Amino acid sequence: MAAQLKFRDVTLGYDRHPAVHHLDGEVASGALLALVGPNGAGKSTLFRGLVGILKPLAGSISLGDLNVRDIAYLPQTADIDRSFPISVYDFVGTGLWRSTGFFGGMGKSARDKIAQALTAVGLNGFENRPIGTLSGGQMQRMLFARVLLQDARLIVLDEPFNAIDAKTAADLLDLVRRWHAEGRTVLAALHDMDLVRAHFPETLLLARGPVAWGPTAEVLTAANLSEARRMCEAFDDSAAACAVDDMPSRAA
Repeated sequence: MAAQLKFRDVTLGYDRHPAVHHLDGEVASGALLALVGPNGAGKSTLFRGLVGILKPLAGSISLGDLNVRDIAYLPQTADIDRSFPISVYDFVGTGLWRSTGFFGGMGKSARDKIAQALTAVGLNGFENRPIGTLSGGQMQRMLFARVLLQDARLIVLDEPFNAIDAKTAADLLDLVRRWHAEGRTVLAALHDMDLVRAHFPETLLLARGPVAWGPTAEVLTAANLSEARRMCEAFDDSAAACAVDDMPSRAA
């Protein structure tokens, strides 16, 4: 299957201090890929680079024929401002911005799509609730509903099953499997290795730099996981900034 994403010697970081070093590899169109690694391994940083929030310090990320409208990004719930005065209905409706525009009206078709997305994630009756009143599991269901409406070819999920109940995790995992069956490319940052082994055929093990990338059974070995912990523990956050190219590049 043809590659959809290509990472070429990618280094990503903040204030010239890298959080991800020299990543090379390709993700095939329609892949279901887990991104795993210890806390501080650079998983969220890599996703921010992939969706265009963060520019590489060096190297390039090629999206092939994709553009920003083809990508749906589900951030960690900690990155959502729960105090923002918006209802569940209106928040989920932002997933339609690619088709309606920021000032587009909500006609019957759009309202029907929002209702269907809320039904798909089990949030019927929550339409008028402020997002700040939701539980952790309800918040994650709401974020998945917005992704559903984006109808994207590439779906990037940052810790989608973290700190939620087992029923919610199972329901949302069903949506991930549905997206994969539809031929969409799905990347998910995860901590639960049993879940990864059971449901994700391909895994990238990251520890500031790549440790292993390939079939999940070959990546999640005891030796590789031990090496990932060692690499993260050895990383010196106070080290001098890397000498990298002055002109970051990001191929579209």
